[in-house]
Amino acid sequence: MELNVLNIEGKETGRKVSLDASVFAIEPNTHVIYLDVKQHLANKRQGTHKSKERAEIVGSTRKIKKQKGTGTARAGSIKNPLFRGGGRVFGPTPRDYSQKVNKKVKRLARKSALSIKAKENQITVVEDIQLDAPKTKGYLNMLAALGLSDKKSVLVLGEQNKNVYLSSRNLKQSKVVINSELNTYAILNAQNLIFSESAIAGLETLLNR
Repeated sequence: MELNVLNIEGKETGRKVSLDASVFAIEPNTHVIYLDVKQHLANKRQGTHKSKERAEIVGSTRKIKKQKGTGTARAGSIKNPLFRGGGRVFGPTPRDYSQKVNKKVKRLARKSALSIKAKENQITVVEDIQLDAPKTKGYLNMLAALGLSDKKSVLVLGEQNKNVYLSSRNLKQSKVVINSELNTYAILNAQNLIFSESAIAGLETLLNR
């Protein structure tokens, strides 16, 4: 599969990039995609939730009313979960939500996600971007020229570029990563992937190890 390389003005440069079929044209495995996305979202959870149980509530241990003769159920502690301000029964406690997924499974998941995007023509290749200064307006102009200003996009670079990153940082629907940081969730969550020309070869090398 070949794609035309565009410049930041959205015009063809006359060059083409050939996408490796072993990365961008495999039969997608939906189960490994599910496993990888589930792990990614689980690992983002802080797990710091906590509520106090009965033993952790600060309060008097005095019996709050006599055992019999009140016409209501017996009660021995103000910390009873049935009372307002009492402890919670089996409440949440801090825990680690992180999961493990094998490297080969994650690699296959990324290949499957990229193949889905390639099949749906949601991949754009641009020449290596060079911005003189971090300007959000310049980045927005590039997205508009590519016809992606109203779409959620991920720009994949071959190496760190501070000016490009800072130019896109405050845009809600745009994200900039380098090829080694690209994950399955980011691929599928974007409506369109934008690859810099130098990022393609590096990504194919990473996924074909």
